[in-house]
Amino acid sequence: MSNIREIAKRAGVSVTTVSRVLNHHPYVKEEKRALVLKAMEELKYTRNIHAVHLAKGYSNMLGIVLPTINHSYFSGLVTGIADKAQAHGMHFALFQTGYDPLKEKEALMSLKERRVDGLIFCSNALNDQDILKWQESGPIIFCHPTDDICSAVSIAHDQAFKEGLDHLVACGHQKIAIVLARTEGANSESRIQAYREKMHVLNQEIDERWIIEGKLTLFDGQQLFFEWQTMKSQPTAFMITTDEVSAGFLLETQRHNIQVGESPAILSFQNEQLSEALEISTIDIPIKQMGQEAFDLYDRAQKGKPPEKRVLPYRLIQRNTTVLKNNR
Repeated sequence: MSNIREIAKRAGVSVTTVSRVLNHHPYVKEEKRALVLKAMEELKYTRNIHAVHLAKGYSNMLGIVLPTINHSYFSGLVTGIADKAQAHGMHFALFQTGYDPLKEKEALMSLKERRVDGLIFCSNALNDQDILKWQESGPIIFCHPTDDICSAVSIAHDQAFKEGLDHLVACGHQKIAIVLARTEGANSESRIQAYREKMHVLNQEIDERWIIEGKLTLFDGQQLFFEWQTMKSQPTAFMITTDEVSAGFLLETQRHNIQVGESPAILSFQNEQLSEALEISTIDIPIKQMGQEAFDLYDRAQKGKPPEKRVLPYRLIQRNTTVLKNNR
């Protein structure tokens, strides 16, 4: 691969002149600029952009840490981040971790080694405090609520969950199960706490089997139906934290000619097109906007502005899978 010394020799100019041409310096005579460009073409010179970024101290690359891209929630976040990043002329790298702490540490090492300029954690298995120990290397933004001094964007998951539980109670349900992707993590922990508090208010003994984890896909929703059928004590309502699982559960009930609405009732989260098409009651979360706000927080941090926490609104949408008492 040719270098700038070879270009300077071929063009008959100084190395400094070649450097100025490569960096679009305005004070270069046009005839010398033309000679340099011709020499570059003849030598088939390709600029090593990685070396340029190393010299300047930044990579123009943003890292996005998430467990999987193959899910509407995380792909929605990435879409929002990507829209903003591209508008700012930035590239981004995905770190798909599968909730593996070691893979999250690899992303953090990329930040330390300046291969990325900052990280947005869309989900994490590591403790928030352990992650923030690395922020001296660059901005770290969370897409979930946190009490630490850092930038984060989220919805009020505990309040949204409480409102959803209140809705199911208003529909006449006390035997309520909650269905999560996992029980660890800030979002899940706040939801479980809200659930336990509500069951306590209802004087309803909590069946730990009704706190169900490991459900993320349409297939998981189908499996959930068969698990529900085999339960000795069956919940009459499900609060499910993703539309895909809700859709899988609903489709399986329809195959078995079971009417969803009164029992079992389904209240979902996200409000994706799937839930709208299947008329699933859900709590709308502005996922794409969360991604956009996360990038804005990163941009603020890059400009030296103080950490900021943003909480976005949500709304409950009642459809066919929940029926209020007074509508029966």
